[in-house]
Amino acid sequence: MSTGSDLDLVIVGGGIGGVICLKYAKDAGLKTLVLERRERVGGLWRDLPSWQDIQFRKEDWTLGDVPLSEERQPGILRNIEAWVERFDLAPQIVLNAPVTSAQFSAVRWQVTTEGARYQSRWLIAATGGHNRPVVPQVKHDDSSIAEYHSFELRNPQALRGKRVTVVGGGASAYDLLDLCFTYEASSIAWIYRSTKWMRPTRQVKYLGIDVRLLAKYQMLGLSTHAMNRRINEDLRARYKKAGITEIMPESDFDIRRDQLIPGRPRMIQGFRSIERHRGEVQSVHGKTIRLSNGEEIGTDLLLWGTGYAMDLGYLGLDSLTQASGMNKLSARCYSVFRSIDAPNLFLLAPGVLETNTSTPWAYAHVARSIMSHITGGAVFVDPPVQALTNHYDLLKMLAPHDRRNYPFGLWYLKYLRLAMFHPKARPMPIP
Repeated sequence: MSTGSDLDLVIVGGGIGGVICLKYAKDAGLKTLVLERRERVGGLWRDLPSWQDIQFRKEDWTLGDVPLSEERQPGILRNIEAWVERFDLAPQIVLNAPVTSAQFSAVRWQVTTEGARYQSRWLIAATGGHNRPVVPQVKHDDSSIAEYHSFELRNPQALRGKRVTVVGGGASAYDLLDLCFTYEASSIAWIYRSTKWMRPTRQVKYLGIDVRLLAKYQMLGLSTHAMNRRINEDLRARYKKAGITEIMPESDFDIRRDQLIPGRPRMIQGFRSIERHRGEVQSVHGKTIRLSNGEEIGTDLLLWGTGYAMDLGYLGLDSLTQASGMNKLSARCYSVFRSIDAPNLFLLAPGVLETNTSTPWAYAHVARSIMSHITGGAVFVDPPVQALTNHYDLLKMLAPHDRRNYPFGLWYLKYLRLAMFHPKARPMPIP
């Protein structure tokens, strides 16, 4: 096993978050390496099927002049690779280097891969918040039903003419239901315990959420209570107009804890033809799914839209491994991103994913402030919080302690101008 020289920073994961962090580490003059388990950068977007797309407009994903050709997986993957090319990051990326352990000893992190060991003062866990697909363990008895998690469904043509059952009540399940109508499944059954809020719309998925409007509200000082009131009034009217009030969540939408998911137009249009079941899958046998309430559903294909979990096992910290959900992880961090469980450790994804924001935009601002903290700025010092830090609220959290990047007073005027007047047809500038 070779031993890497002492580094300022190791970034575990070469997805969009890790690559953006590397760009800002390079700008800060830090001796940095990204360790990526795959043969190329891309993270989860390299694993996802080509039909998967983002939840907002490509102009809101794109930053500056780093190109994005389309909203679907191939375009996102090319965008991540474009960051590497645009800022000449490849020399600082080690590919085929899955991290097996990372432990803090004395004053440094000891990071071990299958073929090397590295020492670093700081560590950023950028392995994503969706790096382990979740499939419930159910009893199987001579089953002849084909099963796929949403990330495994490479060829949605397999849905055509089939009896399809979708399990889950969130974004992944909504995607799968939409695909069932797109590829003309013969029948669609849907099993869920509860549902998450979405914004019903007849538009394509990535036009369903407007983060630019949210930015205006935040920079004009609209209170969380007022925003929640407006959003709830809009959502309830949309659910009623779409005729889907039966799946409206029981609790009000609260932007401090809920992600607003864009509606899926085909799912909404065909809603009345979906056979809905409240419950859990208990067992699968032959061509039949049995639910915990005793109901049985005949099916050809079982699609698990049950989401993802975050695997931080390589850190060897029980408090992080046992945390359920990204909100629990971000609540174990100073200022949402610096871990309270180990020194000099940042958890990148929990404070960004599943919030209401543009992911690359948020990663760029967090990464820039992380480098300020590493080089002596003490930015991430506020106590852990339970609420989501959405979009421009992220800036309001970072600015008071990161005067290098947010000069007093001037930063607010700059971002107020961007929120109010930056053309929607143009990407936001790279911070």
